[in-house]
Amino acid sequence: MSQGSILVAEDEPKLAALIVDYLHAADFTVEHIADGLAVIPHLRQKKFDLLILDLMLPGRGGLDICRELRGFSRMPVIMVTALVDEIDRLLGLELGADDYICKPFSPREMVARVKAVLRRVGATSQSTGVEIDVGTHQARFNGVPLDLTPVESRLLGALSARPGQIFSRDQLMNYIYEDHRIVTDRTVDSHIKNLRRKLDLAAPGKDPIRSIYGIGYCLEGH
Repeated sequence: MSQGSILVAEDEPKLAALIVDYLHAADFTVEHIADGLAVIPHLRQKKFDLLILDLMLPGRGGLDICRELRGFSRMPVIMVTALVDEIDRLLGLELGADDYICKPFSPREMVARVKAVLRRVGATSQSTGVEIDVGTHQARFNGVPLDLTPVESRLLGALSARPGQIFSRDQLMNYIYEDHRIVTDRTVDSHIKNLRRKLDLAAPGKDPIRSIYGIGYCLEGH
């Protein structure tokens, strides 16, 4: 029985083959892409549980791919990089990578990180009650479907990706508006208010969003 489906986006043939072999041996279903331009179209056509994404792909780089991916999916991403200086950006809110691994690395370590990220994602949905289906882009709260706008969906995705982490309004604005339009703090507050109303309709009295006075918001378990 497969432990999950993984897409490996890596252009080094030997490294890609090694990653694929080890993931297969760990009972994962795996597909491989070497061209950066092909990653997003493939992810829009087929559901995967996790993406292993090389930072330096031909055609289109990993940072750009991850940025676009976060516009329509909360699929977990493990970034592969030889550029240690980029690590802060890889794990930042703007790009939304869930973990990173530096070259050179052991393929056993890669498999361990894949399992750890998938466990964390599963625990997040259980502890907060929030589930986001990366295949259909639908969200549920305590098992009840949510009728969210695209902005509300991105907002909930950002909060649920790191439960307990406090996000400032500026961070959330950068995440939910890809065109970096100029909006006020009240705009984020308005989206939070609408999101809370829909969460309350799904599970009255179980609002998981916590307001941090003067700072922003975080998602908590219940």
